[in-house]
Amino acid sequence: MPEDQIHSVVQAEIEKNLLGGTPKYTREDIVEKSGIALERVVRLWIAMGFPVHTDPDAVVYTDADLDALRMITGLTQQNVIRPDMEVAIARTLGQTMSRLTEWQVGVVNSHIHDRVTEGADPADLDAIRRDARAIAAQTVPTLEALQSYTWRRHLAATAGRSIADPGDETTSRTLAVGFADMVGYTSLTRRLAIEELTELLEEFESVASDIIARGRGSVIKNVGEEVMFSAQTPEDAAHIGLDLQDAFAAKEDMPELRVGIAWGPVLARYGDLYGSVVNMAARLTSSAHPGTILLDTTMTEALRDDSEFYLKSLRSLRVRGFHKLKPHTLRRNKRDQQSRSKDE
Repeated sequence: MPEDQIHSVVQAEIEKNLLGGTPKYTREDIVEKSGIALERVVRLWIAMGFPVHTDPDAVVYTDADLDALRMITGLTQQNVIRPDMEVAIARTLGQTMSRLTEWQVGVVNSHIHDRVTEGADPADLDAIRRDARAIAAQTVPTLEALQSYTWRRHLAATAGRSIADPGDETTSRTLAVGFADMVGYTSLTRRLAIEELTELLEEFESVASDIIARGRGSVIKNVGEEVMFSAQTPEDAAHIGLDLQDAFAAKEDMPELRVGIAWGPVLARYGDLYGSVVNMAARLTSSAHPGTILLDTTMTEALRDDSEFYLKSLRSLRVRGFHKLKPHTLRRNKRDQQSRSKDE
């Protein structure tokens, strides 16, 4: 049996294990059994990132699919979420899980391939199916448990911040928002092999995430060569920016960074941040010189009396969306830097 056919058998067996059994329902079956209108079923299915089969009579849905639709609509029926939030939540969940599974499969893909194909008799389909089931039984529960643990940890931390004051509007918060991106990334992509580019991005994300977490910040998202982060205080955000610059300046094999940080009210929606503060931080980042950090006026004023930081006013910038953006550069105070060097 050709290797691509072996892969098809393995894929079918793993899908059967993951999807809660063999598909046995059509779209109409799902509508009838769930009591959910067809239009709503299709809308939620698409929002979660799954393609709708072109044949309405195709048997492609499992009991797990039926349960999932009942669960998300059940949240609406129990008034846990508003009806107008249902599709947005399904979409955010789908996008998040899609990215997570891309990473997970990338990690275990070679392991699956080696375990199934190494020494396998291409004609022994039963043995191939048994191996595929064994791999799924060993790997999936571990990933699922780790995923659940990490989610609960993050949920506890986020809930603690959000409900500390019940009077606060949880979607509107005052935060420092920052971006850090690698200078010259586009030209690097033309010169580096895929393996080298993978190593570069992994190193960037690993170092940046570590510094942001140690600085009491939160990674909002990674987009290729750029990381977006937030912090509860201007001081924490300033330290994160400085530590990011120090870390990457010390790495000869890494490009320089540009960092921009702004402070103010933001809209927190489904794990992302929105508003003029976010746009301002992005504009500052794109305007910064390599190896520098730019702050907006509000962030600068919040740090003005802190002797740890050296702040220098620059000429106003004319950038899209802002008539005149008054940036300031951020550096460590030389006396503080000398003191830190002695301590080290």
